[in-house]
This record gives sequence, structure tokens and C-alpha cells, in this order.
Amino acid sequence: QVQLVESGGGLVQPGGSLRLSCATSGFTLENYSVAWFRQVPGKEREAVSCIRRSSSTIYVASAKGRFTMSKDEKTVYLEMNSLKPEDTAVYTCATRMSGLCSYREDSYPYWGQGTQVTVSS
Repeated sequence: QVQLVESGGGLVQPGGSLRLSCATSGFTLENYSVAWFRQVPGKEREAVSCIRRSSSTIYVASAKGRFTMSKDEKTVYLEMNSLKPEDTAVYTCATRMSGLCSYREDSYPYWGQGTQVTVSS
């Protein structure tokens, strides 16, 4: 059974940093791609970044240069630096059995429950 569990969210001041984790189980992570999405209440969920099977990564424009994805055998990480109030959202990881990345939500059959990130002074 594929499971994803996010952690690491919280309250941080503008300019601060957080490291989100997406712990995986029930599948071999090295064969899957994993994406991070985020959603603000009342708005559409949006993609943030994705890591391929090869460990190469892609980022949306708003995350590029500030966010870094990485992974080890069982966990995917999202290091977020220089956080801004507009980064406030629920962050959710999702995975699919493909070596390639996608920013389309409907291409991911497996999702975690999300972790809240709040950037505020």
C-alpha cells in the first residue's frame, strides 16, 4: 500500500526557512517521481516542484532559487529558504510510477495528507 506522510510544516517569519519531509512506504521510491503541490483555501492547488527518478529536479518560477528538492531511499525533502508570506499554504507531496515529472495533478494517483506552512511576522 503506497503511503506518503508529510511533516516539517509550521510558522516561520518572512525570510526564514523550513524543511518539509515526505516519508514514503509501500513502494520503491527510486522507481517513482514525486512532486510537491501547495494550496491556499479558496484557490486552486498549484505545483511547486518535482524530482525525477534520476534525482534531477524542476521548479516553478516562484520556487526557483529558493526551494530545493532532494531525496534519500525513503524520504523526499523540500528545503524552503527566503520564505515569503505568499508561500503560506498547505503543502502536499504526490507520487506516480514514472521516472518523469509532471505538474498535472491528475497524473498523480497517490497523495499525502499535507502539512501547513505559515509565513508571517
